[in-house]
Amino acid sequence: MTQWFVPGRLELFGKHTDYAGGNALVAAVDRGVAVSVRPASEGFVAYSDHGPLVELDPAVDPGLPTGHWGRYLHTVLRRLTADFGPLAPAEIAVSSNLPLASGMSSSSALLTGVALTVIDANGIRETDEWRSAITSEMDLIAYLACVENGSGFKHLAGGLGVGTHGGSEDHAAILSGKPDHLLHLNFNPMRLVSPVRLPDGWQLMVATSGVLAEKTGAALADYNRCSAQVREIVARAEQRSDLALANLAAVVEMQGTDWARDLVGDSPALSRRLEHYVVESDRLVPEAVRALTDADRSLLGAVAQQSQAAAETLLGNQIPETSQLVRSALSVGAWAASSFGAGFGGSAWAVIPYGQDDEFAEQWLMHYRERFPEAGARAIALGVTPSGAARRIE
Repeated sequence: MTQWFVPGRLELFGKHTDYAGGNALVAAVDRGVAVSVRPASEGFVAYSDHGPLVELDPAVDPGLPTGHWGRYLHTVLRRLTADFGPLAPAEIAVSSNLPLASGMSSSSALLTGVALTVIDANGIRETDEWRSAITSEMDLIAYLACVENGSGFKHLAGGLGVGTHGGSEDHAAILSGKPDHLLHLNFNPMRLVSPVRLPDGWQLMVATSGVLAEKTGAALADYNRCSAQVREIVARAEQRSDLALANLAAVVEMQGTDWARDLVGDSPALSRRLEHYVVESDRLVPEAVRALTDADRSLLGAVAQQSQAAAETLLGNQIPETSQLVRSALSVGAWAASSFGAGFGGSAWAVIPYGQDDEFAEQWLMHYRERFPEAGARAIALGVTPSGAARRIE
């Protein structure tokens, strides 16, 4: 049997900046997904504590709805088969203690965990095909992001993916996590800028809104709209400059923010999307790093407030429940708070004094439920700790 544990991730800052080539401040957390693979006589059978057993054939669409956990498994099996050849029949078991569709990357953790376990169970790392494509940890991160979004990687052709057009932030946090540290990442190109230690005496809290941030239906369309707007800005820049540009960060770095603003001046939607990127990536992430380095909770609170406002007014990925969750956290004493993840549902984080997590969680949810009783009845709050990276269980 082959087993992996893959953590979820917490995003403090960097809303929708990774696929734009920007900065993010994230951490792996001490909750995640465990995946085990056992040899089987034929085919692939999978079961999870979040759903019934499913049978999967890499060559056949399983007919599962978008967002179903089994579709993430099928995406992995299909892509690995296409890229590295037939896989040995297996029984795949998945368990998780991550809140589902909460913004803590339960879906990316699931996909990454299944991929790493199947890769090791089949000895794929020892093949010439793997060694020619995956030459570093950064390659592995980028490849798994491409498996999820369906993009090609180096000489490996793309596929269908899971339906989201996102980046590699989740996979970078999952595979690069460091205990007690956040990670300042930049994605132009993808690299770890620096680990940032969580100050002593600080506790990170997360509360779910009770509104699932499922990447299905209208929420999927809204999520992909955010990335489509970035691609449109890049396309305009390429047309005007007659250059091939990797991402939005390259656009801004090439000619400056004012030149980029001129590109989108005729489109209020694209102007807002550009402005959000500039504010979140270029200003707020570096300020948040400084606040954590200096243990300056007042500065972190101010940066978080600006990030939340930008998400609401510029990015447009918030709903009333997630905005209220942030206000409730601040009302009951959080030093800083903001929503995180893809948006259109999900969760918020808060920073409080260490050792007050139980009392704070109760007060946070009580205040939130007064405003949103129905969603609040489904909400949960918990303390999280920055943790290490995904790891094989021997």
